Amino acid sequence: MLQPSTLEFFRELRQNNHKEWFDQNRKRYDKVKADYIQLAGDILEEMKKEDETLDILSAKDCTFRINKDIRFSKDKTPYKTNLGIALHPYGKKMQLAAYYIHIEEGQSFVGGGLWMPEAPLLAKVRKEINYFFHDLEKILGDPSFKKMYGEMDVDPGQKLSRPPKGYEAENPAIEFLKLKSFTASRKIPDNLLTSEKFIPFVKESLIALKPLISFINRGLMSDEDGGI
Repeated sequence: MLQPSTLEFFRELRQNNHKEWFDQNRKRYDKVKADYIQLAGDILEEMKKEDETLDILSAKDCTFRINKDIRFSKDKTPYKTNLGIALHPYGKKMQLAAYYIHIEEGQSFVGGGLWMPEAPLLAKVRKEINYFFHDLEKILGDPSFKKMYGEMDVDPGQKLSRPPKGYEAENPAIEFLKLKSFTASRKIPDNLLTSEKFIPFVKESLIALKPLISFINRGLMSDEDGGI
């Protein structure tokens, strides 16, 4: 769980998102960073018990710098006001579906998947869905997944209005083949963030998501003939 002081730091940062304030509060940030890495490590160690593809990771592999990349952004505030924890199967450099925890009061969530992959990767996922739609139906119909996530995320702009090239409208998997992202997420109540129940909540959520992550990555790691 997080320390209340970490959340307080981000509340103040939202109101003072500039270098002068940050420099004046750098010692506080050092404590926030330590708290952040500790939390990431605790979640990672719990998930390593459930998913051996995470064994290569360390806590620092799962965290992000607080500095924003503002080169192409209209928002020029220099610092992120949230914490993110990403658990990448087989390591950060692999282009695979991953688990993700977003911590930001009022907007926290846990989930994961594959977000807006490039065309070659998207084609592989669609191929996996087309050939093994019954597997996907089973995953999405599992009671644990239904209870925690309901269904996959479908955000505006992340789904085609027409069938993708090479697929017929009558295909039973067509609504999933139209997707351009393959993710699922559930909200984290604010009162859990500094509670001892936080890590168990996150772990339970990610375990329910593991079959979907594995399904997507099976497709991404397959060769042209369908083998692994």
